[in-house]
Amino acid sequence: MKPLSSLQNLVQALRHLPGIGPKSAQRIAYHLLQHDRDGALELSKALSDAANRVRHCVRCNTFTEDEICDMCRDPERDASLLCVTETPADQMMIEQTLTFRGYYFVLMGSLSPLDGIGPKEIRFDKLIERATDGVVKEVILATSFNNEGEATAHYIGEMLKALGLRVSRLARGVPVGAELEYVDVGTIARAFLDRRLT
Repeated sequence: MKPLSSLQNLVQALRHLPGIGPKSAQRIAYHLLQHDRDGALELSKALSDAANRVRHCVRCNTFTEDEICDMCRDPERDASLLCVTETPADQMMIEQTLTFRGYYFVLMGSLSPLDGIGPKEIRFDKLIERATDGVVKEVILATSFNNEGEATAHYIGEMLKALGLRVSRLARGVPVGAELEYVDVGTIARAFLDRRLT
């Protein structure tokens, strides 16, 4: 069988990106080679550098180039609060709200038995070790509100409550600025269930 050409290899490599199918991968490859070779070389170098240098923080499991990430080294944070997220992107979104000043643990995924992702794959043992360090008092579960995220939150929550920790979950509800007539029924129902006194 004839080996793939450099162009075919590039198209195949681009298909590893989420949401990129064969046509999109081909368009991106052609664009980079036809209009932006400098950008292609810059992308190649940046990707190579990141793949070789970025690793997991030994405390919170997020991405970092150091053994311990900047957030875990910040002494101004509240060590009694631990927020559990699925991905580093989720962690960054919470940080951007400027409302949480505790520490994090990043699962790097969610439970999905059909895909072969169980407690071991989401570093559950490391989370338990981190949450039971004697300093953490409350664990905030900030997983997605899809089936996998809900199952992950339930599993982790039950285990941590059994260990005597206070466990909370992000509230669900109507988005800020939304008009009720355009919000789906499920979101409105959940907002009623999660309502609080003002």
